[in-house]
Amino acid sequence: MKKKMSIILSSLLSLSLILGACSQQEETPEAASPSIVTEAGSLPITQEKTTLTVLMYGNSLVENFATNEYTKWLEEKTNIHIVWEVAPEKSAQEKLNITLAGGDYPDVIMGFNVSPVQMSLYGKDGVFIPLNNLIDKYGVETKKMFNEVSYAKETITAPDGNIYGLPQVNECYHCTMSQKMWINQGWLTKLGLQMPTTTDEYYEVLKAFKENDPNGNGKKDEIPLAGYVNSGPEMFLMSAFVEKDMNDMIVQNGKIDVAFTQPRWKEGLTYMRKLYAEGLLAPETFTQDLNGIKKLSGNPEMILGSAPSNFSGSFLPSSDRVKDYAAVPPLTGPSGMKSVSLNPYGLSQGVYIITNKAENPEAAFRLADFMYSEEATMRAIFGRPDQEWVKGSAGDVSIASEPAKWKRVVTLTGLQNYGWSQTGPSLRTSAFRLSEAAEPGTQETILYEETKQKYESSKLDVDKVVPPLFFTKDQSEELAGLTKTITDYKKEFMARAVTGDIDVEKEWDGYLKKLDGMNLKRFIQIYQEAYDAKKKG
Repeated sequence: MKKKMSIILSSLLSLSLILGACSQQEETPEAASPSIVTEAGSLPITQEKTTLTVLMYGNSLVENFATNEYTKWLEEKTNIHIVWEVAPEKSAQEKLNITLAGGDYPDVIMGFNVSPVQMSLYGKDGVFIPLNNLIDKYGVETKKMFNEVSYAKETITAPDGNIYGLPQVNECYHCTMSQKMWINQGWLTKLGLQMPTTTDEYYEVLKAFKENDPNGNGKKDEIPLAGYVNSGPEMFLMSAFVEKDMNDMIVQNGKIDVAFTQPRWKEGLTYMRKLYAEGLLAPETFTQDLNGIKKLSGNPEMILGSAPSNFSGSFLPSSDRVKDYAAVPPLTGPSGMKSVSLNPYGLSQGVYIITNKAENPEAAFRLADFMYSEEATMRAIFGRPDQEWVKGSAGDVSIASEPAKWKRVVTLTGLQNYGWSQTGPSLRTSAFRLSEAAEPGTQETILYEETKQKYESSKLDVDKVVPPLFFTKDQSEELAGLTKTITDYKKEFMARAVTGDIDVEKEWDGYLKKLDGMNLKRFIQIYQEAYDAKKKG
């Protein structure tokens, strides 16, 4: 029903745009309106009070965007007053679709992470205005962002060469290598074991956990390894058998392929089958959610030996247990393979879009450009200076063990009205995030040190990662169906193979044949077409 409604709305929109396309393309709001803004980079942005209408994606952590402390500061600094229409989170996408189909657009659409497909479609039709000229003329902070984040400009540029939406940048160093495995360091020490470095050594460690009572309660109740839905052990373990990005894809010499049809993927399944068959991998792994594994890890006797996750604190019940777990370094597999899956792109697209209804697109753009400044970002994300955060002082050490630039005083959690809780444009580079003051042994320092020391040297080459891509409307619709069918089957086959419901060796050819019947070749071809278009652009 939703798909049918989307097609109807899209058709209505296209008809209305055909009737007015010529006039829209011949006279954009930018060309029609005289400039009312001050010199690029200066404040206020407009000498006279200017109003912008904004459709904002709702945020349950923000009390009121109109009365928010950051909003009031923005308006005071820029002389731009914002008239808000906030779409509730649960129905935000529906609200956006209705707004776009109806033609009664606000000046700005913010916080929706509008997809590249939508940006291309509505940009081509003239609803979203291209920002290239505005960036060239007024983009002081935007250009700084492009310089600091090397992939940003290329990522947000559509195949036609236009930029229709500005991003939010939030780089997270340890998240770029998030497919980690954590192990109970206390158990290793108690049993006199070394940190494993190969798949064989990891197997022996898990076996020792099962057989040698590391929790010391006289029972064989230890669970050597457990995962949970969307965070299974394959995410980490398969990198000892095949090179892959975080979506199980790979680029080799400019050609895209998937990792889950490679012969060594079968070897990885066989390895995990061995763990499962010997009681080293918990049966709940393929069915339990995060709450399920937290229940295991929260057992008073401490029964969980190892688990995959970006950070151990995500599956452990409390911070006092985090100190007991250390990251397992990337393991070397039987063929000598050792790699770390990588996602180097810390950027959300389509966060700030200016429509053709904006009477003052220059002012609208200048507002977004100002939001990328460090001062604006700090207020938007962390709150008020000298209240929720302060500048670093002598002796403050950062996450990266350098002099700290800033320090949190109060962490904004729950409902508040000081900042926008990561909604809208802002710029947090990896270097900026790592410049925060942090005590040794805290979550961020653990993640930084473990990632830097154990994962950095083995990470996948950036050129082998499938980058964010712009797909056409037709490609996107076709890809949606293919992706779900293929992904669901891949997960199903893995679960059945590991649990012994099927014999991996006997069923492998049938698995490949079925994927072929699901049009895996077309799936790869669509990615290749979009990848080639990106490289040509």
